[in-house]
Amino acid sequence: MTRNNQRNLRNIGIIAHVDAGKTTTTERILFYTGESHRMGDVDRGNTRMDFDPQERKRGITIQSAAITVRWKDMPITVIDTPGHVDFHIEVNRSLRVLDGAVVVFDGVAGVEPQTEANWRLADRHGVPRIAFINKLDRVGARFEHVVAQIEERLGAKVLPLHIPIGVEGEFRGVVDLLTMRALVWGRDDASEPYREVPVPADLLDRATREREALVASVADVDDEVLHALVSDQAPSLAALRRGIRAGVLSGRFVPALAGSAFRNRGVEPLLDAIVAYLPSPSDIAPDGDAQRPLAALAFKLVGDDHGAKVFVRVYAGTLRRGDLVLNANTGQTDRVSRLYDVYADRMVERDALQAGDIGAVAGLKDTLTGHTLCDPAHPVRLEAISVPAAVIDVAIEPRARADQQKLAEALQALVREDPSLRVRQDAESGQTILSGMGELQLEVAVENLRSRRGVEVSVGPPQVAYAETITREVEVRHVHKKQTGGPGQFAEVVLRLRPLPRGEGLRFESQVVGGAVPREFIPAVEAGVRRAARAGVVACYPCVDFEATLLDGAFHERDSSTVAFELAAAAAVREAFARAGARLLEPVMAVEVITPPESVGACMGDLRRRRGAVRSQDQRGAAAVISAEVPLAEMFGYIGSLRALSSGRAQYAMAFARYELAPQGVSAARAAV
Repeated sequence: MTRNNQRNLRNIGIIAHVDAGKTTTTERILFYTGESHRMGDVDRGNTRMDFDPQERKRGITIQSAAITVRWKDMPITVIDTPGHVDFHIEVNRSLRVLDGAVVVFDGVAGVEPQTEANWRLADRHGVPRIAFINKLDRVGARFEHVVAQIEERLGAKVLPLHIPIGVEGEFRGVVDLLTMRALVWGRDDASEPYREVPVPADLLDRATREREALVASVADVDDEVLHALVSDQAPSLAALRRGIRAGVLSGRFVPALAGSAFRNRGVEPLLDAIVAYLPSPSDIAPDGDAQRPLAALAFKLVGDDHGAKVFVRVYAGTLRRGDLVLNANTGQTDRVSRLYDVYADRMVERDALQAGDIGAVAGLKDTLTGHTLCDPAHPVRLEAISVPAAVIDVAIEPRARADQQKLAEALQALVREDPSLRVRQDAESGQTILSGMGELQLEVAVENLRSRRGVEVSVGPPQVAYAETITREVEVRHVHKKQTGGPGQFAEVVLRLRPLPRGEGLRFESQVVGGAVPREFIPAVEAGVRRAARAGVVACYPCVDFEATLLDGAFHERDSSTVAFELAAAAAVREAFARAGARLLEPVMAVEVITPPESVGACMGDLRRRRGAVRSQDQRGAAAVISAEVPLAEMFGYIGSLRALSSGRAQYAMAFARYELAPQGVSAARAAV
């Protein structure tokens, strides 16, 4: 693809809270663009994008899936992402490489917890977006209420492009505020196109007012529209569309469209909006020319019977079959054996991927999520992909002892594909611990071990993934000295440990000068620090959020080695932990409870008994919404209590918020386990 053709390409994601209709919307996009000749149904388990057997069995999206479609001669690469909080990493790494997004909102529920989390991710990555307010045929659906929620809870300026025609079960079309025409769908049959008719008389005054507001908003970003406005003239459709596009790309506002994907209403205007208003690769990366040196980001790994394939986004240059590429993160080179266009579960070989393209690569042995691939003669390193903290642990072991090695290999393959999973050995029990974002993610991982890797395993009950940290700065000196008659071991290190803000992880740096510790031994010091941090001194949980600085040291020309310096650093860190005010950290969850008003008091009291802090109470239609922060340890079995408190009518959702210092009572209890 040449630089000019990049403008005729869209790379977009579909993001939403679980059950907002995201996959149904994607399936309708496939149908209307001609990529699929039947409409997949989530309930029937026959969707094109949710092709994994577990996705079809559970009726949810588990992994992001990519496909390229064409609408009015415009190629659109669509990535359908999960809506469940446990698979947050899939949304994160997809948004990192996408140019635009469609955020699907449930017309009844409005802004839901994972919608908000995904919106914040899009903010972080600077992804322009449009809103599709879905399910407007359902009882309680209100387009204008969702628009107000988006503005209030997400802080966005919303630019409604539609007015729904009919409410709830009578929803049958929209008023297009740009053309001032009504788009009306007949039966639910998708083969029947919408009809363009005059605006209904009962909506004409409202449509006129809202179009005037739309024009005024666009005038803030487009001089031609502003000139027409002050001259009391009607701006052209081309000027309005250009101004809307400019506002979307700059983040000034978010267009909102109305529809019901399940009823096949509103999908064609949504496709028109994707083409008209979301950015092309050249809008996002103006220097991303196909003739420049290669720069590509690996954002996903998928393994199958034919080996691993790495999903990449090419930002500059051209990646060809047979090319030798440098992994800027590892310093290693690999040769590309095959390149593919991705069509959900089907891949089609191609000769090259050019700037702006998203595709899959075979032949890359050590490439992981977030690694940069580049021209060996022009090394460059792109911003990596952040990985969320794991908050749930399970102990796992093979049912057959002979499968121990097979399990270890299978777990490493899982972690390569999903970096939000963690595997470690418990320092005291020696058990293998698998950690993740939530119980559902771990259930899926265990089922993958059985179905994809052929390993039958026994799994312990879910446990909270606690961590440890230090609370004050310390400096330690440790000498590792061992003489056994032959060559000895000698290493001396001086380390300073200081606490870091929450979420910073572990950082290491060396300030050694004058060769007190030779350069070749410094990586061994870092390895020793990281090894010791795997088990803290409070209750043997991993120690995080601290910085270790190598200040000084000493070596012996004959007896010093990498092993000696690694052992010295590990011992120094363990000594420092004991003196640095080590404390237990516990994961705290952001919890949203939706309950009938008469159960609010009981639900709030129950949350407080769980050491929760209630942050707000709002109204959503006829239901009350309680927002709180609660330690994860107190949320096990919560759904049973919530149902009892509300006669089965309440529901809740939660997402990881942060780690916090645990009360001393919790620390003492964990230390005693």
